Amino acid sequence: MRKQWLVLCLVMGITVASGVGSVHAADKTDIGPPPSERNWQIGVTPSYSSGNFGTSTTSSFFSVPISIRRFFKDGDVAIVIPFVTAMTDGRTTLVEGNAVRVDDGGGNNSGPGGGGGGGTPDDGGCSGKDFPGIPGNARTCGTTNRLAGQNVTTSGLGDIILRGRYYVVEEKDWTPLIAITGRLKLPTADETRGLGTGKMDEGVGTEVSKRLGDNWMTFLDGGFNIIGRPEGLNLRNQWWYDVGGGYYFMQNLLGSVYFEEYRSLVSGNPNIRDVYFAMSYRASSEWRFNGGVSVGLSNGAPDNTVSVGTSYRF
Repeated sequence: MRKQWLVLCLVMGITVASGVGSVHAADKTDIGPPPSERNWQIGVTPSYSSGNFGTSTTSSFFSVPISIRRFFKDGDVAIVIPFVTAMTDGRTTLVEGNAVRVDDGGGNNSGPGGGGGGGTPDDGGCSGKDFPGIPGNARTCGTTNRLAGQNVTTSGLGDIILRGRYYVVEEKDWTPLIAITGRLKLPTADETRGLGTGKMDEGVGTEVSKRLGDNWMTFLDGGFNIIGRPEGLNLRNQWWYDVGGGYYFMQNLLGSVYFEEYRSLVSGNPNIRDVYFAMSYRASSEWRFNGGVSVGLSNGAPDNTVSVGTSYRF
């Protein structure tokens, strides 16, 4: 049975994320094998994020991911189906739930007005990409068909996520709970509208957690994502980690805080760094409620992210 789980996680591309869209650390509310009587869970966790992501204007994203999760003795698997609304000026696109500059084929932030390397003053941050002789402000950006400087709102299906977790070490008095995790991003989002790249991503990762006494918990997660490379964007693979702790204010109420860092997907851009504050409450054996707020610590991270959600076990 353990070998079957290991194979399943590897096939799914082992890694973890903070949730779709949400780049945040793994859900801390359901760490460890669950009781056998409720093996399915359906949940929804809307989130809103906003920031300039290295440009001179603010982009905002609203995501409503619906998740279906199946628990087993030694782990779990899930599918996450997100619906996304992006409010941008045409210079960002979603990659692994992060807004990434799509100017200059994925250049850095050294150009004029925060534009990509090699940009010109009139390009609005979108030079190159097979448009010789055409002014920059009339060229398309990266993978999208949006023009630089346009304030546009696009909505649609995001990239569907398949993920899994397999526990390799059980928590005991002196040993932490250790799991390997798996994730595969399917290119279901429309890249021409800045909702994805049109490429598949996968990766590997691990989760480590330990209860300290009756109320405290510590955790450390990390992994590596292999990023698909669409034409016109010079994206690179991504390592990531988060470290933090939690406190049970009562048996079913957990508050947690952790620091996260993700390698930037474009060389020369700052890494994504933030602090995430979360609360989760288990109202009954069926219902769970959660919420969180993140504060960006780098120019590559959203200025802020807010999420609230619920899930039902059956």
